[in-house]
Amino acid sequence: MTNTPLLVAFDTATDICSVALARGGEIVESSETVGHAHSERLLPMIDALLAQYGLRLADCDAIAFGAGPGSFTGLRIACSVAQGLAWGASKRVIPIGNLAALARRVFDRRPAAARVVAAVDARMREAYWAVYERRGDACIEVVPPALGAAAELGALFDRWSPDAVAGDALSAFPELGGHVAVWERLPALRASAAPIAALALDAWRAGRTLAPRDAAPLYVRDRVALTVDERRAARAAT
Repeated sequence: MTNTPLLVAFDTATDICSVALARGGEIVESSETVGHAHSERLLPMIDALLAQYGLRLADCDAIAFGAGPGSFTGLRIACSVAQGLAWGASKRVIPIGNLAALARRVFDRRPAAARVVAAVDARMREAYWAVYERRGDACIEVVPPALGAAAELGALFDRWSPDAVAGDALSAFPELGGHVAVWERLPALRASAAPIAALALDAWRAGRTLAPRDAAPLYVRDRVALTVDERRAARAAT
């Protein structure tokens, strides 16, 4: 297994659709704000980025995608496209957590940061959050992705004493701005295909790849997908 694989990565967990190519020690990224048009734009963006370097999907060693948490629809699109492309081209798949990708972006931009909390708006006054540490060149998960109420976030962050907190949960919940803490606030940072590709390179070198059929989104809030049916059942029972 080569240490310099050619990987294509993409992310559709937010209103921004991004694709990246890891080649020869370099990562290049293309992104567009697409709203809800990921299914229309993702494949053309992948094709365009590969064509820019005279490559085909068959030239790639594996396909990485942002597995979540994030938009339910966006995560399903990313996973299904990764599975379909990998199945058709006989490639392996590398799911990468979006919170890990956000933390990796912090570590890349803040060399002194040793511990990071990544936190993104999950709607309904909640946030997806997780804790990561830099150990050498690796981004290590300390607390796996979880769901936290807005009122609990400040205390959660303080409990883990990070050097920085990154993600749009800081913008979604302005009350955190008045919270007394020593961590740096980075509300504008977002995960995207580039840090997903960087983490996918680490996963490739460690042999952490999957057959297409085994890839799955990381929803965290799994029960949201059931609320419509549950409400119908509740109404039927009354």
